[in-house]
Amino acid sequence: MNSISQRAELQAKIWKIANDVRGSVDGWDFKHFVLGALFYRFISENFTSYIEGGDTEVQYPLLPDDVITPEIKEDAIKTKGYFIYPSQLFVNVAKKANTNPNLNTDLKAIFDAIESSANGYPSEKDIKGLFADFDTTSSRLGNTVENKNSRLAAVLKGVEELNFGGFEDSQIDLFGDAYEFLISNYAANAGKSGGEFFTPQHVSKLIAQLAMHKQTTVNKIYDPAAGSGSLLLQAKKHFDNHIIEEGFYGQEINHTTYNLARMNMFLHNINYDKFNIALGNTLLDPHFGEEKPFDAIVSNPPYSVNWIGDDDPTLINDDRFAPAGVLAPKSKADFAFVLHALSYLSPKGRAAIVCFPGIFYRGGAEQKIRKYLVDNNFVETVISLAPNLFFGTSIAVTLLVLSKHKPDTKTQFIDASGEEFFKKATNNNLLTEAHIDKIMELFDSKADVAHVAVSIDNTKIAENDYNLSVSSYVAAKDNRERVDIVQLNAEIAKTVEKINALRLSIDEIVNEIEG
Repeated sequence: MNSISQRAELQAKIWKIANDVRGSVDGWDFKHFVLGALFYRFISENFTSYIEGGDTEVQYPLLPDDVITPEIKEDAIKTKGYFIYPSQLFVNVAKKANTNPNLNTDLKAIFDAIESSANGYPSEKDIKGLFADFDTTSSRLGNTVENKNSRLAAVLKGVEELNFGGFEDSQIDLFGDAYEFLISNYAANAGKSGGEFFTPQHVSKLIAQLAMHKQTTVNKIYDPAAGSGSLLLQAKKHFDNHIIEEGFYGQEINHTTYNLARMNMFLHNINYDKFNIALGNTLLDPHFGEEKPFDAIVSNPPYSVNWIGDDDPTLINDDRFAPAGVLAPKSKADFAFVLHALSYLSPKGRAAIVCFPGIFYRGGAEQKIRKYLVDNNFVETVISLAPNLFFGTSIAVTLLVLSKHKPDTKTQFIDASGEEFFKKATNNNLLTEAHIDKIMELFDSKADVAHVAVSIDNTKIAENDYNLSVSSYVAAKDNRERVDIVQLNAEIAKTVEKINALRLSIDEIVNEIEG
């Protein structure tokens, strides 16, 4: 089965599940149950594969729980980070889902057991709370146990029917594709929260390539506003595993998306010892200071959110913000995230950050921060993208690429908002592989291309009040029809002659009639 048919089957199956549970969970919260069930099936199959070790004579789901020795369990937890008994596996629970009168409480007990199996082990913080949002006893599933169980069974049976030959053989990103489909169908009813934590896979791919461009190895990759982890995972997809030497790091403030990011790591076979996702406020309680610097940083931070700013006078002494000499405005934290990323960036690395366009031309503190970035030659490229690429917002975002190893003192500007740089689609516009390649070629070559790309000396940017808006430097193409004035005047003169001759003829006819 190819990727197109797999994706179509996935979407059809999710829509069928949605219809089966409609009436109680037909809104945005539905995603927790579908994604949770996908995750439960994945770790069950992944754990089974590990225990069986390729031995076709061993069928772990058929074994009784009591044959598992403490030594087997301990070894498995040290390797995989968690343990699942045969009776707790997705395949065994789903098999009896329609007839199990205790399905909701059994599932809760299983999820609690999987999480607690890691207690006291190095993986504890990576496993704890993973199933928190898959609340099988929630009233959102129904007011009675029977209602809850019937809807849970519908979700489990629906996910069970996905037939891709196992997650390892799938041609698509099951979790990412499922999340994108859920967002596209439910975000309209969910308001801002629908898509704000998710970077579409095609945009993530471009950002990851920008951050890791021409780096044969990176020590580790970091996302200070990790969301569901899609940006970190695109870096894994684009490069062989061994190139990212020490793993994947991220911080996320929202508890639900923090759980999704950790699930996503497991779903992409990134073991607990190869990722570190932290929960907390990146600007006020930053993690991983002891892990920096990072060779690759990718991020899609929230646009223009409020933060404490200069209401906390100690922040101006923070190593991340002090060099700029000013804090980002309290109502627009965008540049606080930019300066945070810059401070975590290694001398050989790059940071690629999705930004709200306004920060590139507004005055005040934001202009002073741009001055700091330009004067210290940290801005490699500014790229304006097409509108309507993200869920929940139609704005045309801008990508900011930071570097500490530029070979010159110029800043590149790329206007990738034209129709040759995106594909129009029903809900959201798309970047195809060809569009991404085209942008990366421009980024790599640094060549000037009329109406598309130009490199400007930093002194010129300083003279322009440190404006970093792409439209200030890349001249828009004039699509108006060119008019030859001389030729137009000649045609007008001929037309006037014809009109005059026609008038004379009419006058002669009138005179004859009257005479």
